Amino acid sequence: MSLSVRKISIILIITILTTYVLARLFIPAILDKANNPTIAVDKEQISDEAKVLHKKLTIMDWHADTLLWNRNFLEASDYGKIDLPRMKQGNLSFQMLTTVTKASVETNYVKDDGRSDIITFAAIVQGWPIKTWNSLLERALYQAEKLNQYERKSNGQLVFIKSQADLQQHLHNRPSSVAVFLGTEGTHPLEGNIKNLDRMYAAGFRMFGLTHFFDNELGGSLHGVSKAGLTDFGRLVVKRMDALNVIIDLAHSSEQMVQDVLALSNRPPVISHTGLRGNCQSLRNLSDDLVKAVAAKGGLIAIGFWAAAICDDSPMGIATAIKYGIDLVGADYIALGSDWDGGVKTIASNDIISITDALLELGVSEGDIRKVMGENSINFLARWLPQH
Repeated sequence: MSLSVRKISIILIITILTTYVLARLFIPAILDKANNPTIAVDKEQISDEAKVLHKKLTIMDWHADTLLWNRNFLEASDYGKIDLPRMKQGNLSFQMLTTVTKASVETNYVKDDGRSDIITFAAIVQGWPIKTWNSLLERALYQAEKLNQYERKSNGQLVFIKSQADLQQHLHNRPSSVAVFLGTEGTHPLEGNIKNLDRMYAAGFRMFGLTHFFDNELGGSLHGVSKAGLTDFGRLVVKRMDALNVIIDLAHSSEQMVQDVLALSNRPPVISHTGLRGNCQSLRNLSDDLVKAVAAKGGLIAIGFWAAAICDDSPMGIATAIKYGIDLVGADYIALGSDWDGGVKTIASNDIISITDALLELGVSEGDIRKVMGENSINFLARWLPQH
């Protein structure tokens, strides 16, 4: 009897290990492809005027969740939206990479209670360290370390920027390399401990989204249950963020939280990926009045590329949302916030020229195109990143 039990135990262990190995081999790519479908762009339709202008642009995007996935950022991939080779193909010089640490199984723009979490499953099947399986902080720090490793292995082709000094050095050199920054999708990785903000800062985080789809210790999400503003803990965190000279990202924040931050912080915020409600009546978007208030504070509004934010995810739809933003608050306050690799369907980074083409077709001036495609973003970072 004991021998039979022993054999069954061995068979069970082998079965579990085999299943896990197979899951590790196949499920990460399956998850990635399923969550990040790409919209094809016919580049033969791009005008010669757009091709000439696009080569002269400095381009930055404020939101990509690529560190969540197992794809090697340094190598070209035939799925997903962005990697180093495709950035170069698209003349995309600067990218904010953001870390996702918790997300509900089903996207819910109405009332997300935050009870479910698909990232735990993703961490396990992608082979993340065991300490990340039940710690949001460790998930954020692990993704930061992935970025550090990419920089070390890139032979100078990828530059991880953390300060004004880093940025100025990169702008002075203007090599063939691309530059990236690090932000987080919600500040729940603090796990209720303000000291963890300094740990994340030390790891290279320079932009902090306050919430994601659900309420957290800082306050209410735009899609959460409470719709509340900043908690007492949230106020302490915002003040500490100001002291560290990091950028506050109001994407996904409740309308009351946006108002609270604008009143409390002495620095302009960014909305890293959003649509504009006057252009697209979506629960994903803040009201036009709040967007105007962000611009009045000197902040940036980065326009997303996916349908739930802009109602039309074609290049012309993206350009139409951008032009609406220009007309609403002025070209100086509009930027790009694709949400690449964030579980949405969009164009890929190497096809970003299609937005330049569509903006020209809409009659947006070359000067305004230069601003929204990247000049606004670089000017903002040159002023509001930590100095050193």
